[in-house]
Amino acid sequence: MLIISETFKPVFHSGPNTFIAKHKNYGMKSKIKIFLFLILSLAFISCDRVTKDLAKEHLMNKGPASYFHDTLRLEYVENTGAALSLGAGLPQPYNFLLLSLIPMLFLLALFIYAIMKIKGFDWIRVLAFALVFAGGAGNITDRVLFDRHVTDFMNLGIQNIRTGIFNVADVCITAGVIVLFFSYRNEKTTSSGKVNLDSNNV
Repeated sequence: MLIISETFKPVFHSGPNTFIAKHKNYGMKSKIKIFLFLILSLAFISCDRVTKDLAKEHLMNKGPASYFHDTLRLEYVENTGAALSLGAGLPQPYNFLLLSLIPMLFLLALFIYAIMKIKGFDWIRVLAFALVFAGGAGNITDRVLFDRHVTDFMNLGIQNIRTGIFNVADVCITAGVIVLFFSYRNEKTTSSGKVNLDSNNV
């Protein structure tokens, strides 16, 4: 019995300490990721807000400004709909319900999901969720503060092939969704590869 106890003594003494150390480190990483998510979200929302204010100051009641051989146009518009002005003609309260209340609930759910799952995110996924959340928050802020009017001011294209008029919040949402798509696709591909490798080894 003495031999057994001496054999397992290092395990009992070092095991719990190692587990606690790893647990603390894991918790610290989660807190850092949450902090980064919040800071990035605030930065993107602020960038969206500043550019919209600049657009109101310098582009309102003026003609479009063209740059880079008309590849970029800066043109001030106020959009009361969704992307490409979809739903702009909806009467109240349907406009508020579909374009403000439902997106706000979605953003709340997205925020809760990100915070709860963030310990399993890599840094790229933290960035992507911050982009999507900040973009949605930026446009919803406009809808709430300015009676459904969202400021748009950028247009890209070549000659007659052009995008709709958009803003920084739209760029954030689009970029975040693209990054999330590739992030989850790569994760699925990696998981499938591991399963196939394990099955081949059996």
